This record gives sequence, C-alpha cells and structure tokens, in this order.
Amino acid sequence: MFNDNYPVVDDWVVTGHHIFKSETLDEAADRIFSEISGFNDVYKIQFRTYGNPSRIQSDKDLLWVRSRGGNPRTMTVAYYFLIPMDRFELKQNTLKWFSIKSLPKLGFDHRQLIEDAYSDLQQKVMVEPVIFDLLREKFTLNELQVAFELVLNIKIDNRNFRKKALSKSYIVPLEEKRLGVSKKPAKLYMFSKDVYDKLSGEGYIINI
Repeated sequence: MFNDNYPVVDDWVVTGHHIFKSETLDEAADRIFSEISGFNDVYKIQFRTYGNPSRIQSDKDLLWVRSRGGNPRTMTVAYYFLIPMDRFELKQNTLKWFSIKSLPKLGFDHRQLIEDAYSDLQQKVMVEPVIFDLLREKFTLNELQVAFELVLNIKIDNRNFRKKALSKSYIVPLEEKRLGVSKKPAKLYMFSKDVYDKLSGEGYIINI
C-alpha cells in the first residue's frame, strides 16, 4: 500500500513482490513472472537468498520501504527465469529492459543481485543444459554460438565451436533449415534431454 504522505522515490529496482501465506516460494515466483510476462511453466533457477540486516541503509531506500508500509528488515529469495528473448514481451508499462552492461542506478542491493544472477548463469551454462532454454525449440548452430557468446561475454571461434557442437549426441540434426535469415538457409537442430540425461556425467555442455 502506497503512502501519499511520502515523496516519490523513483530508483529502478528488480521486479518482485510479497509472498502470500498460502504460497510456496516457487508458486510465488511463478505468479510474479506470469504477471509480468504472461508465461507459465518457464524454467527458473532459485540462486540465492538475501537477508543481511544492513542491506537497506541509505535514506532513500528507507524512505522507499516506509512509503510502501514495508519493514526495513527485508528478506529476498531471488530467482531468474530462462526464456528466448524473441518470445518475451513485458506486460506492464512500468517495467523496462536494461543491458547487463548498462544498468541504471538501482535501489537497495539490487545491482549486486543482478550481478550474482548473471554470474550464476555463466557458471551453469558450462555444465548444465540451461543454454537451450534461451533458444527456440529448433535452432541453428550459429544461434547456439551467439547465445554462449552473449552469456559468457566472449568471442568464440566459429569453426572450432561447430566441430565441438556436432560431436555432442544430444544436439540432434533435423531435416529442416531456417529460411530468410541469410543468403544460405541454415540447418536446424534440437536439444534431446533424453539423450543428455543418459550422458549426464559427461562434463561440459560444450567445452568452449
């Protein structure tokens, strides 16, 4: 509940909400994500809990909390969701995308929260098949390479990457091609979770 007696504090903050008494943590996370995206049953990762008593320190942050009837001692259970960018559309005009490389001034410890989420994702894409949740069901090897490059913030040698990707039995070639993205149609692939599960002790998803 907003209190009109307090001045407006308009710092950007990470999207979140209170958890209802009847909800589990996962149910609350799914509800909040569905409200802003319209999507349900999207792969999510709970990566950290923030409860340091000093995480709300500045006068502006304290004012923000009090204007909403909150308690200065705030616990945050943080999740991130994985979904292809071309499928995602913000449903609320109060929300906005920012590049990880050009974040605005953020309230509380939310810059640290974002950096922790990004670091966690960078570690997971190397050893878990989460990179495929950032792609369409059918993808080209170039799209897979670009996804790795964006998440890891690196450049990858194209020829070497293709050779390693093609050696993975869970990256399954299809008798289909992506049309209209370049002069030459690109072959499509799919990720097979069944094959991957049988090889779960293999190590790196792709040894980049």
